[in-house]
Amino acid sequence: MTSVPSHATTEPLQAAPTLTEDDRQPIRFGILGTGRITRRLVADLQSTPGASVTAIASRTSERARWYADSYGIAQAVSGYADLIARDDVDAVYVALPPSLHAEWMVASAAAGKHVLCEKPLATTVPATQAMADACTQARVHWLDATAWLHHDRTDMFRQWVKGATVPQGEADFRLGALRHVSSAVSFFNPFQSGDHRQDASLGGGCLLDLGWYAAGILRLANEALPLTVNAQAVMRGGVPYRVTAMMNFPRDVSATMSCAFDTSTRKWFEIAGEEASIVCDDFTRPWPDKPARGWVHEASGKVHPFSCECHQEHNMISRLIGWIHATRDDEQLWDSPSPPWAEYHRQALETQRMLEAMETSMTTGQTVTL
Repeated sequence: MTSVPSHATTEPLQAAPTLTEDDRQPIRFGILGTGRITRRLVADLQSTPGASVTAIASRTSERARWYADSYGIAQAVSGYADLIARDDVDAVYVALPPSLHAEWMVASAAAGKHVLCEKPLATTVPATQAMADACTQARVHWLDATAWLHHDRTDMFRQWVKGATVPQGEADFRLGALRHVSSAVSFFNPFQSGDHRQDASLGGGCLLDLGWYAAGILRLANEALPLTVNAQAVMRGGVPYRVTAMMNFPRDVSATMSCAFDTSTRKWFEIAGEEASIVCDDFTRPWPDKPARGWVHEASGKVHPFSCECHQEHNMISRLIGWIHATRDDEQLWDSPSPPWAEYHRQALETQRMLEAMETSMTTGQTVTL
């Protein structure tokens, strides 16, 4: 399999900066929550140059202490408010159920803390906008923890969709005008006891969970919201277990999306143009022990595999740290008309809008116009 260089991305999607301990004092992260999702990203924070984890909070001191000892974190904190008030915390990772994201991201911003927030950002569009506005007012940075957006391979996808020639050995070919995008993300019964994804009051269901990825790639490929959305769902226990949606985007681009908790593992997309299509079967996270991969299918039938390796979580964390240092060095960057974080924020806010439109369509049985 040929490895394709990622090249430099176009502005404002700047490459994640590489920081060493000699460059800066580490950005000190505090962790809000001790659920399943916490385990993986704490290790990523601890192993990213320029980051450290100084404290973790849970609702009880016993649970906080157990997790702190398990992860090698010095400070165990009882209560989320006490953590965001700490002087040894510069940024927080919000790893709580979706229904609690807005409350604690807004509170963290008010305390002057930068925020890395688990996806989905929140359960409603007004809540996500309030979260973004709170961070803007407090002049703190925020980023949704959607790691695939920061993979070097995703930069390749962006370039190809924008019309860049695909370098592949001796062959040069183009995607051509975008025509259709498909995505599917699913896992069969991926639950442990008490999983918030099965609780509607906590923002459960496959739409807000897996749909964040499946809708996100559609939005990224089009760099726009859909014009219309039509969705239907299979419901179980009051939450959507399987969602299917059809969308129309500007420039006559069509799209389909599937996400599910009752279907075998899928994490793929196809971006189809007039001259070629990009196919990827692991875009949310590379398969274990395999490089991130994909295929370009030419109209002639030729198929070109490609692969790319990087640590997407490290890239994501480094990007947030880079923004923090950049505005510490130059406060005028806050008022720039096109700051490096603008497109990432737009991606997150518009993904949330797409999910809300799907939920409305599922509920009403009607096509939603955005």
